[in-house]
Amino acid sequence: MAHLELTDIVQRYGAQTVVDRVSLRVETGSIACLLGPSGCGKTTLLRCIAGFEAIAGGEIRLQGCLVSRSGWRLPPEQRKIGMVFQDYALFPHLTVAANVGFGLFDLDSEARRRRVNELLATVGLSGEGGRFPHELSGGQQQRVALARALAPNPQLILLDEPFSNLDVDLRERLSLEVRDILKGQNITAVLVTHDQHEAFAIADHIGVMVNGAIQQWDTPYRIYHQPVNRLVADFVGQGVFMPGTVIDDSRVEVELGVLESRLPLECRQGCDACGKGCGVEVLLRPDDIVHDDRSDLQAEVRHKAFRGAEILYTLRLASGVDVLSLVPSHHNHAVGERIGIRLDVDHVVAFKTPTRAFGGVPQTIQFHR
Repeated sequence: MAHLELTDIVQRYGAQTVVDRVSLRVETGSIACLLGPSGCGKTTLLRCIAGFEAIAGGEIRLQGCLVSRSGWRLPPEQRKIGMVFQDYALFPHLTVAANVGFGLFDLDSEARRRRVNELLATVGLSGEGGRFPHELSGGQQQRVALARALAPNPQLILLDEPFSNLDVDLRERLSLEVRDILKGQNITAVLVTHDQHEAFAIADHIGVMVNGAIQQWDTPYRIYHQPVNRLVADFVGQGVFMPGTVIDDSRVEVELGVLESRLPLECRQGCDACGKGCGVEVLLRPDDIVHDDRSDLQAEVRHKAFRGAEILYTLRLASGVDVLSLVPSHHNHAVGERIGIRLDVDHVVAFKTPTRAFGGVPQTIQFHR
């Protein structure tokens, strides 16, 4: 039995459908993420799970118990769900300890004090209970908000863009800390974010949402390396779509060489007429193109973005096509220099296209934050 189960959830605002027949299962102790651009419906879906909004269709079950269906919903306060908001929503006039213990109405003062101290230790804020929210950093406030959500021992924690107000370095570090806390407490959680760094760092499973529907529900690894369609491939990561030609069931040729696919090419699925000579677009990630001084295949450095340990190069091939390559930063080459490259592709991702062979213009997909 899933800890959280959504079946064909529909939510509308007037005539506009903002959540369109979403189904998913979250197992006990796992962390799930709804990842997508602004306006895709992910926060609305989170609010439906919390009980803040009614649903127009489908069912929501928490530990097997029905909590929402069309025309009825269990009130939020009866769902035993903890919520961490984007703006933390701490009470400014209450101390840290009072904020954390705010929902512990059923405990006596001594039990409440012990629970608050336990949680402050869990989130790394021992001894800070007497301070007020304005005296804390953004990361500390986020820890207080998490401790407050954990205090009543909820069945589920929901996190709505919890790190968006923090700087990049703190965001990445805190997301890992939050994952460790949730895993240490065996808490089931659902995170909403538009930032794939956060999603990859914290989630066991990710649902990529576009236009109100989940396009793919999968592990972070498969979301990145095996996107099920162009919508997911366009949103997640960086890369270039390069025209290619199908050789047979497991091979496709692109300008850089012949790729062997571990997965059926999309153009072979459900299309008997699609075979040898069929045009496809092949997704090449920056880590698929490796710098190799011994390679006879050369490319010109057109642009470079220094990232500390790595440099992201934009490389121009002989045909004029630009590709991306992520290279250790001690390989520091100048713009205009020609360098050797080779392909190292574990997963071939190809989508149907009317383009044949190497014609047409490749599409570069950009990283979304």
